[in-house]
Amino acid sequence: MTVVAIDRTATAVPTELAHGRGGGGPASKRIVVAYGFWIFILSDIIMFAALFAAYAVLRGNTAGGPIGAELFNLRNVFIETMCLLFSSYTCGLGALSAERRQPGRFLIFAAFTFVLGAAFLFIEAREFAHMVAIGAGPSRSGFLSAFFTLVGMHGFHVTSGLVALIYLTAQILVQSLQAAVLRRLLCWSLFWHALDIVWVGVFTLVYLMPV
Repeated sequence: MTVVAIDRTATAVPTELAHGRGGGGPASKRIVVAYGFWIFILSDIIMFAALFAAYAVLRGNTAGGPIGAELFNLRNVFIETMCLLFSSYTCGLGALSAERRQPGRFLIFAAFTFVLGAAFLFIEAREFAHMVAIGAGPSRSGFLSAFFTLVGMHGFHVTSGLVALIYLTAQILVQSLQAAVLRRLLCWSLFWHALDIVWVGVFTLVYLMPV
């Protein structure tokens, strides 16, 4: 009886080349984590879509109170919008620096991102405080309830993003740019850019479109 030797090495796929369906193995952990985080972002977008819809329905229900044109300072809104948009730019530069293993450059861009995000929150908090001081709080009308809920929820997300940035920066200072830290940084940058997209919708619907 003839024994046929089977060369198993001929069909073996190197582990480093097995990166997805048909490639001989599962996707890399980086791709899986990013995919899962995209699902989280999409769920967040659905929540904001519901808040946008509620605001669109209630924006005319002022109950005899002030309307948006009487309350909003478009100059301040423009400044805070520019702060958030530029923070997204510095966030992207920071992510690229981290990918290139340049922790010093990342820390510089992270600092710019944090300052711009904090400036956005400061201007927004001043707007809220002024509105409450003149009796235009969230309980004044349906319009103001929807406004404070939509804009306040976005502000809460920005605050969460800044807290996460501090945490990630501390990890990079302690652990350097390890693969696990880079994956977390990728997820955070996706989150921060998504907040910019949501704010463009807020800026358009809330501040630019007349009642």
